Amino acid sequence: MRLFAAVVPPAGVLDELERAIAPYVGQVEGLRWPDRDTWHITLAFFGEVPEHVLPGLQVRLARAVHRYDALDLAFTGFGAFSSARRARVFWAGLSGDPMGRLADSVRAAGRRAGAAQTDEKRFHPHLTLARSKAETDLRPLVEALSGFSGSPWRAEGVRLVRSHPGPRVRYESLGEWALAPARQG
Repeated sequence: MRLFAAVVPPAGVLDELERAIAPYVGQVEGLRWPDRDTWHITLAFFGEVPEHVLPGLQVRLARAVHRYDALDLAFTGFGAFSSARRARVFWAGLSGDPMGRLADSVRAAGRRAGAAQTDEKRFHPHLTLARSKAETDLRPLVEALSGFSGSPWRAEGVRLVRSHPGPRVRYESLGEWALAPARQG
């Protein structure tokens, strides 16, 4: 099973993103725009995980997630990996509560359960909107969308997701765990 852990934003904020990028979808040669129903913020990518690891992974993820408060976030700005000039990934950025410690805990839970990560890069919270097989100059696209700032929203849970690859990638939720209610301060 190909698995990852993610935060899935609410429909309303995804609507805002979709409206912001709509004029640009299909306008950059070689850029593939996945279906909106696959949009998420990856906390940890586990890759291929043997089925017998799944129960332990679910238990450890539940423990890890419950230790963290819900996160107040907003989509702000767009960017590209590895750079806007030589991009293969176009993404929407996030502002608000830091997600790094949560991502580290989710990754550690995966390691302890026996789900070896294939991606140990430093965590950079983002939502991937498009990909290219070849390096592409996305500076005009990033600049055109530079003024975007989405509505605030609260991330209240983390999902374990199974990816079914193919001509049309499909995701299946294998569990979801609530973050603790955010403390009022």
